[in-house]
This record gives sequence, C-alpha cells and structure tokens, in this order.
Amino acid sequence: MMKAIEGLKPEGLWRYFNEISLIPRESRHERRIREYIAGEAGRLGLRHAVDRAGNIVVYKPGERSGRAVILQSHLDMVCEKDEGTLHDFQKDPIRLIRSGDWISAQGTTLGADNGIGVAAMLALMENPSTTHPDLELLFTIDEETGLTGANLLDTALLSGRTLINLDSEEDGVFIIGCAGGRSTHISLDVPFQAVREDLVPLLVKVTDLTGGHSGTDIHRGRGNAIKLLTRFLKDVPSTIPFCLASFSGGSKHNVIPREAQAGILVRREDIEPLRDLAARAGVVYHGELSGIDNGVKLLLQEEDPAPGRQAAATEEAARLLDLVHALPHGVMSMNPSMEGLVITSTNLAVCRFAGSGFDILTSQRSIYTSSLWDVSEMIASVARLAGARAEKLHDYPAWRPDMDSQVLDISRRVYTGLFGKEPGVEVIHAGLECAVFAEKMPGIDMISLGPTIEQAHSPSERVSVPTVEKMWVLLTALLNRLAGNPAA
Repeated sequence: MMKAIEGLKPEGLWRYFNEISLIPRESRHERRIREYIAGEAGRLGLRHAVDRAGNIVVYKPGERSGRAVILQSHLDMVCEKDEGTLHDFQKDPIRLIRSGDWISAQGTTLGADNGIGVAAMLALMENPSTTHPDLELLFTIDEETGLTGANLLDTALLSGRTLINLDSEEDGVFIIGCAGGRSTHISLDVPFQAVREDLVPLLVKVTDLTGGHSGTDIHRGRGNAIKLLTRFLKDVPSTIPFCLASFSGGSKHNVIPREAQAGILVRREDIEPLRDLAARAGVVYHGELSGIDNGVKLLLQEEDPAPGRQAAATEEAARLLDLVHALPHGVMSMNPSMEGLVITSTNLAVCRFAGSGFDILTSQRSIYTSSLWDVSEMIASVARLAGARAEKLHDYPAWRPDMDSQVLDISRRVYTGLFGKEPGVEVIHAGLECAVFAEKMPGIDMISLGPTIEQAHSPSERVSVPTVEKMWVLLTALLNRLAGNPAA
C-alpha cells in the first residue's frame, strides 16, 4: 500500500493516512484507532485525555499562550463494499489505489471521510516546523451513525473557543453551516405462511447503482435500489402471481441504497414472461438514469428450492410493497436563491424482514427544524395509513451560519493571500459535528474545510491528491496567522 502514496506531499500526512488505513475503524468500533493516537501522543511527548464516550483530545503547546484553537475530525468511517468483494471491516486493512491524481480503495469505501482530517491532525502533532497557537486536537467517535461522540463530548476537556473542523469535502470552500437531521423507523407486522412446493424460487436484484452520501449527493438524482426494486415488483401484472419470501436493501441511514434484492416464488410457466418483463424494466431504468447511474442493472436468477418454504401472507405482502412504494425519497425542497442548496430531503435508506415484521429506516435532513419535523411526520403518516408503526429518533441540530465569524474572516484573507482568489462560503445539506458543538459550547467560533472527496459513503469514494496538499498549505498558514504572525 505504501506504493500508492509514494512521493505524495505532504509526506507526513500521507504516511499517517496509510497507517490508519491499516486499522479497522468502523463506527462504534474505534478502540484500536484511539489507542493508536494515544500511542502517537505518548511517543511525541504530548499530553492526552479520553472522555467517557471514547473521544480523545491531544494537547500540543504552541507559539502563543492563552486560549487554544481546537482542530477536530472524527475517527470512524462508513464501511461499504462492492458486491463480491471479500473484506471484513473488523479486521482487514483498506487497500489504497492510486490513479493519476486520485487515491481510492480496492472494492471498499476509502475512509478519506474523515481519515484525511485525522491524518492531518496526526501530522501536526508530529511536525516541529509548523507555527501554531496552543492546539487541542479533538478526535471524536461514531460520527457517521448519529454524531455520538460530539453529543457525549466532555467539553471540560477543551478551553478553546475557535474550532476548525476538517470534515468538509470540497476544495476551496469554507463551510459555515449545515442541515439538521432525524431518522424515522417504521415497522410493519408481516406474518409468513407455507407455500406450495411446486413454486420456483427466483432472486430479483437491483445492483450497480452509484449510491453516495444521503446529504451531499441527494440532489444528484441517483437511483435508489429499494425504490426501483419495489417499482418492478409493483409492475408485475396480476396474470403472473408471486409470493414474496424475502426483501432487503440498503445498509445505513446516511447512504443512498446501491443494491436491493427480493426472493419471490412463481409458477414455472411464469419464469420466462417474468424474465422478459425484467429485461424491459432494466432498459427503462437505464434510460431514465442515463448520465446519472449508467451502471444500473435489474437481474433475475433462478434459485435452488428448499424444503418447508414460506412467504409473506398475500395481503400483508401487498401492503408492504404499497408502503415502500408510497414513501418519498429525495429532495423535498431547495433554496431558489442559492444554486444547489437543498433545504429539506428524505432518504429511504434500509428495508429488511426482521423476525415476524418488516423494518424500514428513513433519514430526513433540513436546515429548518420545522421542515425537518414536518417531513418526518409525513413519513410517519404514510406508515400509519399502511397499518405500520413509526418511531422518530436520532435527532441532531442544524448549524446556523454566522457571516460575522472572526475565524471565517481570517480564513478568507489567508486563502486569498495564498491562492489569489476568494474562497467559496457555503451551507451544506450534510450533517456536521459543528452543529452539536454550537449547542454544547455557546459562542464557539467555527469553520469547516477539507480537500475534494468524491462519492463518500460508497466504494467509489476517492480523494484528490493535489487538493490534500492545498488543504495542508492552507491549514498551516491559517494556524500561523492564528498564532499572531503575518500571513504566509
């Protein structure tokens, strides 16, 4: 893997990124990466502290006495892999691949979100030549599944009231606000019953979609595998009756589903008509998603029969499909005055049978709490109409922008001085831990920055090499200015 990063600058940052790629760090399993950071702090003679949640803060004295500057990244990564990729995220390393100016991973998510930020902070811990104020380097746990580390952070470990978050994904842009979010869980009772032994089991799959981040990519119109699979099953005519034996799709609340599959049971004479229907539907989906999700596939394959087969009762199966079909997915509203700014969205994220029921996980986002609650209640209303139960959980707040921010003003001037042009300033639709910090530490002055990362939360994730070096130049110059020195 060292070959993938050979010769890349800054050397220290890429070396650390390679090293942490060897350490499994799935959400809620950050012990080993935390121990690694504590070990590096000890090796470098730096004090560190760990709170009860498992967040770790490393303290590095700087050039200026007084209140410190907080740098922050999260330790965990979204763990997604391509179908057929043999990878255990609990023990296997991420295998880095270099292609031109991009670094990606072999068949899995890369973990540049937020591994590049973590590596930059580790490089700053080690680098003796960077001029900076006192630093409090905050590494949080479990950002991806619910901002757990930020929510449980012991703020007594921090004295700084200026925070630079390194979890952004667009070069040349400062993030100063983000959407809030909520997950809405639906459960529907679906009894199973025995089916005729002469029925043939088939597996219907929607696969090879792009997926992506349910916040930053939701406006791109990418296919949702759950919705497409449901659409196909709903379009099967009554002359081809089938029994629904299984249904699963999606993996995480913050990922647009790339794959979904259903097990159905049909009469043998209906297999070929069903294959023809699947072929025609595949052409339709490919046409509708042309230029967006060119790889979409709808596959139908015969399975080996098993004794004692069961399937969802007919009426309940129809109700299940009606429910999934009726649930909204995608952008609900956009800001007409700011190009590309999504106001409110919902992601139909995960569906699967669980015991005697069917579980659905959806995720809503909005920069307005009122709109967030309204869309969540819309989801719940659809569920109740289908006779299902809805539970609203995992709220996190929005981060409201402050255009008078001092760190924003300094950052803009440093950026312009370095690169000869103004940076972008944006509010994003994804959630950032800054929203929680704003609630827990009133008055804290924050900004978020990072390199260009594409396709986060999917196995197509990749990070732009030149923008990582540019981020490092910007970050070190900004810290130099915050230490009270002239801009580089």
